[in-house]
Amino acid sequence: MSKTALVVGSSGIAGGAAAAELAASGWSVLGLARRPAAQAGVTPVAADLHDPAATRAALAGARPDAVFFTTWSRQANEAENIRVNAAMVRTVLDAVQPAASVRHVALVTGLKHYLGPFEAYGQGVLPQTPFRETQGRLEVDNFYYAQEDEVFSAAERDGFAWSIHRPHTIIGKAVGNAMNMGATLAAYATLCRETGRPFRFPGSPAQWSGLTDMTSANQLARHLAWAATTPEAANQAFNVVNGDVFRWQWMWARIAEWFELAPAPFDGTIIPLETQMVADELVWRRLAEREGLVEPDLGRLASPWHTDADLGRPIEVVTDMGKSRRLGFLDYQPTDDAFFTLFEQLRSERLIP
Repeated sequence: MSKTALVVGSSGIAGGAAAAELAASGWSVLGLARRPAAQAGVTPVAADLHDPAATRAALAGARPDAVFFTTWSRQANEAENIRVNAAMVRTVLDAVQPAASVRHVALVTGLKHYLGPFEAYGQGVLPQTPFRETQGRLEVDNFYYAQEDEVFSAAERDGFAWSIHRPHTIIGKAVGNAMNMGATLAAYATLCRETGRPFRFPGSPAQWSGLTDMTSANQLARHLAWAATTPEAANQAFNVVNGDVFRWQWMWARIAEWFELAPAPFDGTIIPLETQMVADELVWRRLAEREGLVEPDLGRLASPWHTDADLGRPIEVVTDMGKSRRLGFLDYQPTDDAFFTLFEQLRSERLIP
């Protein structure tokens, strides 16, 4: 039987990959975004989730079997993050309720479940690494928790199963995305090569020397599809990472090599990308014009603030995937390959030279 998926946030890194994976697996896919991008096998649905009436109108007649919620809206503080992002989840689930067709809802959150929100990131008493799903919520307000509670409440009301997916930093392509380390590092490396500046690691000694992991958008997409079709995965929260671990002192050299750069020595001083790239908008615009790039606005390609938050952590961050493995999800993705695949895609689509 044909199944219909509603991917909320289909223009983003996670949502775009999820929509592609589901379409390739035979699902009929509705891709909801404020400005949906054209995507093979995906029917665009334009809706502003801040407008419940408009969202209901956009989804009138839709009968999704599964809803994949992969988006969020960054606000000025965590109280507003909670109010706005919980309301977005509620708006979608209320809009699809009349059809009574939904059997599964997947929510993508992340490791801030364990590390705390941006306002209290990496502070206080944190769980031991590797992070495991059995570790409960921190005693701090967090919009991830509010989003989960909306899903749980609607599941109790409407009788669908759910899954929560907690990726680490996601590697994937989405122009205009608020959190995009892969594209940010690609733009930074390109600018270093263009200007002759050193390709310098911007983060903390803990991240340079400690172990970490990441999540390919494609790995996350496969995990979302798996949980939606595996009965044993129903009503579970899962970590989802690539399956390898690395140190940034190794990965930084790998990325430098791909861009034909020499990695600068790291002396332990944190020099954030927001500082290093503060005056690069005009440089990028001139570079884009000269090289025929399709995105002259550096701000739509790079998000230094988010990459700084990840690479500036004062603690090691490693994630356990044992729960998924025990239930049968065995996919593996080398993280350096995920970076290289993204860089090749950015180059082929003329986003970087």
